[in-house]
Amino acid sequence: MKRNLLLEDGSLFVGEAIGSERADVLTEVVFNTAMTGYQEIITDPSYKGQAVAFTNPLIGNYGINARDSESLGIHLDGVIVSSCCPRPSNWRSYIGLSDWLRASGIPGIEGVDTRALALLIRTKGTMRGLIIDGEIDVDSQLARLRAYRYPTDQIARVSTPRVYSIPSDGPRIALLDMGCKLSIIECLTKRGFALTVYPYDTPASTILAAHPEGLFISNGPGDPASIPQVSANIAQLIEAGLPTMGVCMGQQLLALSQGARTYKLKFGHRGANQPVRDLATGRIDITSQNHNFAVDEQSLAGTGLEVTHINLNDGSVEGIRLRGKRAFAVQFHPEAAAGPHDESYLFGRFLDMVCGKEGWENA
Repeated sequence: MKRNLLLEDGSLFVGEAIGSERADVLTEVVFNTAMTGYQEIITDPSYKGQAVAFTNPLIGNYGINARDSESLGIHLDGVIVSSCCPRPSNWRSYIGLSDWLRASGIPGIEGVDTRALALLIRTKGTMRGLIIDGEIDVDSQLARLRAYRYPTDQIARVSTPRVYSIPSDGPRIALLDMGCKLSIIECLTKRGFALTVYPYDTPASTILAAHPEGLFISNGPGDPASIPQVSANIAQLIEAGLPTMGVCMGQQLLALSQGARTYKLKFGHRGANQPVRDLATGRIDITSQNHNFAVDEQSLAGTGLEVTHINLNDGSVEGIRLRGKRAFAVQFHPEAAAGPHDESYLFGRFLDMVCGKEGWENA
């Protein structure tokens, strides 16, 4: 079946349908440069409200397995590929990519020049997009597309609806779930943390009443400035003395909690190949990233926050710490599933911090 991708600038990409049998989806179109890890990307809650174009020309060649998903379902709006492998080869695979998308009701489109699409987005920025079947009246659909407004409730739709615990004999930490990847939970439990996972908007008083020994703020989708009550809660938790670590959305919310600002990047950082420098050591690591927004470095003045890591591609802020408090965050994904594990030691640093060691200074 013929399937179209129409962008708000009028660009039209025509391909073939994969995934769900019918498509009529308004969304935000972004691209990811990772060569592997498509299952992890497709199940990452941080893509809520977006359709992902994969720049790697062949997607689906090792199928879908029961182990590598980052959540219990698919959260993105659509998948855009150059070529979708119809017969995957992997002993762990139980279903092919197109069949998996179809079973989940997610539309995909193949036969698109995704590298040309990525270059277009790099030039013009992320854009509204419409994935729709058959012959279309471009003018009428373009008017409809340009009237589309991005959702603002993505975090509410992917956060846990209830409190739950993952017990352990180790330090007890509260995890604020903004759309947390399962691999982050796995990294924390491997280091012995006992987790209590809270909905994103849980009041600080509720968390403090449980007497946790630390706070972790997860990744998540959307604009961090759209949930000011969460930033206020985090400020209270840090002021109460909780050792704190944030990842991705967690960094943005930590910055906002101290009075800094965030801004939307032109086309975001999405891939497994982003070089980041640790300013304290000069070490350069290759990191996995997925974010639309970043911390405004100029807004850190007077907040007590300082930059610890920078992105070598565009100089954007990749890590911050709060002077005088045991609180730090990074914009990239140290759990990096799928991707490099150069920065996985940061979970150990957080453990040292929660246990009262000077983890940041001595790491």
